[in-house]
Amino acid sequence: MGAIDRPEAAVRPLAEQRRRNLPASAAFDWLKAGWRDLLHQPGPSLAYGLAVFLVSLVIVWGLFVLGLDYILFPALSGFMVAGPILAIGLYQKSLDIEAGNPVSLSRMIFVKAESGAQVWFTGAILCLLIMVWMRAAVIIYALFFGLRAFPGLDDIVSVLFTTPIGWGMLLVGTVVGGLFAAFSFAISTFAVPMLLNEKTDAFTAMGTSISLVWNNLPVMIAWGVIVLALFVASVLTGLLGLVVVFPLLGHATWHSYRAIR
Repeated sequence: MGAIDRPEAAVRPLAEQRRRNLPASAAFDWLKAGWRDLLHQPGPSLAYGLAVFLVSLVIVWGLFVLGLDYILFPALSGFMVAGPILAIGLYQKSLDIEAGNPVSLSRMIFVKAESGAQVWFTGAILCLLIMVWMRAAVIIYALFFGLRAFPGLDDIVSVLFTTPIGWGMLLVGTVVGGLFAAFSFAISTFAVPMLLNEKTDAFTAMGTSISLVWNNLPVMIAWGVIVLALFVASVLTGLLGLVVVFPLLGHATWHSYRAIR
């Protein structure tokens, strides 16, 4: 019995160490802190958000030009996967505000992470996840509609919401996409800020991020819902909302890392 109990005793302190017992409402405190950082010399943050908006527009335009509009929705959801690595400059600004260092757009663009190239290795892993998710989305479409050509954005909405096949595809796509999103959120939400601020390797940071999310589920679920809601609101504005929403969430994510880590 002793041999069986010892591993559990070894695991329990680590789980307790990473449990912050924060209420779900703490997620709104992170959002408020992110808003304060955004308003502190807002120019660099808004310029950062504008750049993300313009790049997003170019990508969406490219999908239509290349006839790849059928992966538009998976690509938009993939944006949330890449969000943490794209926001690294915003984490840098929040860190500079904390440390009393001067804030500048150049420091936000040319970030020097404590972990060096490990942070970009994490970015490559996130990009790989996006590619896997988009391929999975295409396979799900093919499973329900066969090799039929994509009907276009105008027709696909009615097909999805008014036919049994469309409902089935929505259900399966939501479940599979939700699993991808949850996994990506868990491995990246704290990993990228950690790699910026601490000397560690990518896999340790991602593993620690998963552990921190798992041991603080109530507040992290609330935070995930806030992130999703603000992103959907940005999409409904034709992505223009990203100019403000993206830096807001970036700064707030830094404060979530500080609170949980």
